[in-house]
Amino acid sequence: MTTDEKVTTAEEILSDKLSDIADTNNIIIANNTKKVKAKKEKSFEQQIPKGKPKSGRIWKEQKKRFSSIVKTRGIRLSFDKKQKLRDDLKHVKEMSRAIKAEKQAEKEAKKERRRANLKRTKENEKKGEIVQVITNTAKLKKIKKKHLRMIQKRDTLNL
Repeated sequence: MTTDEKVTTAEEILSDKLSDIADTNNIIIANNTKKVKAKKEKSFEQQIPKGKPKSGRIWKEQKKRFSSIVKTRGIRLSFDKKQKLRDDLKHVKEMSRAIKAEKQAEKEAKKERRRANLKRTKENEKKGEIVQVITNTAKLKKIKKKHLRMIQKRDTLNL
């Protein structure tokens, strides 16, 4: 630390600021003829540099009220730029809808193809079956259970 720098303590800041606040309070009281507490005291207390917190969490900042946050309005765009942005957005949405519709159509076509393939395989299985008509139903009582499971009832008129 060099000798040119002046070190200010919290007490000096308090004494200087409090005298300023007292002067402004006197002016406010004289104007309104009522005793009004100045809101500057709180803001002044917030300006005092804080020491190390008791918890030791030095990275934590003091919370601010939502109303104290300065809100900025975004940069105003010209009408032409807004119109161009809208058109771009519409174009993007159209493209995404088209892509989704295309995917949906592909999915549907795939399902339809699968159904057709299953139907064709069933028909081919029926064509390739070896059929033997059982005229004597008394034989069914002699057949083993495993063999009975393979036997199916069918309409003989279609064959």
